[in-house]
Formats: sequence, C-alpha cells, structure tokens
Amino acid sequence: MENRQIEIPSRIFVTGTDTGIGKTVISAILLAGLRGMYWKPIQSGLEGITDTEWVRDKTGLPAEHFHAETYRLRLPLSPHASAAHDGVRIELGSFTAPETEGSKSLIIEGSGGIMVPLNERLFMTDLIKKLDTPVLLVSSSSLGTINHTLLSLERLRREGLDVTGVVMNGPRNPVNRKAIEEYGGIKVLAEIEFLPVIDPETLARCFKENFVEFGNS
Repeated sequence: MENRQIEIPSRIFVTGTDTGIGKTVISAILLAGLRGMYWKPIQSGLEGITDTEWVRDKTGLPAEHFHAETYRLRLPLSPHASAAHDGVRIELGSFTAPETEGSKSLIIEGSGGIMVPLNERLFMTDLIKKLDTPVLLVSSSSLGTINHTLLSLERLRREGLDVTGVVMNGPRNPVNRKAIEEYGGIKVLAEIEFLPVIDPETLARCFKENFVEFGNS
C-alpha cells in the first residue's frame, strides 16, 4: 500500500458557508499535517483567545509558523461592523499575503462566510480575489447544507474564484455529500466528524486519515 497526499495548493484560503462552521478547526488540521504557515487576515473579537492563538495552542507549533493579523478588531461582529466600531476602514491595499520559507504551505483563514462585508462596498470574496488564492469551502454535514453549499459555490464561481474542494464538518452524511458533489460539480475532500480531544497528535492523525489517500503500490 502507498499513501498519497490529496493535492492541496501551496496557498489555500479556508472560507465557509457560514460563521461558526468549523473553519478554524479545519485550518488547524491542515496546519498540523502540512507543517506550514497560518495567517488570519482579519480577527473580529479580541476578548478571550483569538483564532491565531487557538490554532497555535492546539497545534503546538512555534511562533514562526504564524503571521500577525492585518486587522485586529475588538468586537466579535462582521468585519465591516467591528471595524466601524473601532473607527477603522478595512482597505484591500492593506493586505499582502506573507512570504513562506522554502516549500512551506500557507493556510489563510477567512472571517465568517464568503459574503460578509469588509466595508460599504467590498466583501470577503474581494479579499480572496486580491490575494489570488484557491479556496477550500467548509460546510456543515447537517440539514440545510445542500442549499448553503451550492449557493456558496455558485457565488465563488461567479466571482471567478478557483475552488479546490469542500470539507464537510459533522456526522457523516452520504446523502448530503453525494448531492453536493453531484449538483455542485465539486469534490468533497474530507468529512470531519466531532473531535472530542483537540491536540497536536489528534490533529495530525485527523489530517492523515482525511487528507491522505491510500492505494495499491
């Protein structure tokens, strides 16, 4: 038997069909498996632990694997609203994708879903276009996901964005998976079930089980 890593672009933008859909967990799994770099361009909400701090804690990777956020906004709101509260305007010109060393991958985690506003006229899709990065779409496995995922895929493609695949979070649901692949014309790369423990070993094992294919040598 040989194992082959599912082809993941060297730079990938992890976005979702909604907020709270599991983007940060998926980003942590990818980071633990690829041992690359992590960047959260916009952090909305600074009370408690930030997403960057959470991923660093759960992966156990040192500080050099993480890049600072471009915008750190105080309230856990949509970026446009949190920025307005802080007296800040999010500008696309402020974002530059970090350089990575050698062949290290870069995992970029978005904020909220693909259509959250950045300011009065720009959306998260505009940031993805600015960074010129393929997209990994994170969705739920539960009821309603077919509609949400197909709508998100339609919008991403309408914007001319390259979608690498979908990752579904939650209990395995073969009916929903088949519908997303068939009607969305997309590959579901992985189905990630609930992780009762999240630590470096669990994340690395989850990457191997879900993002590495096994075949006959």
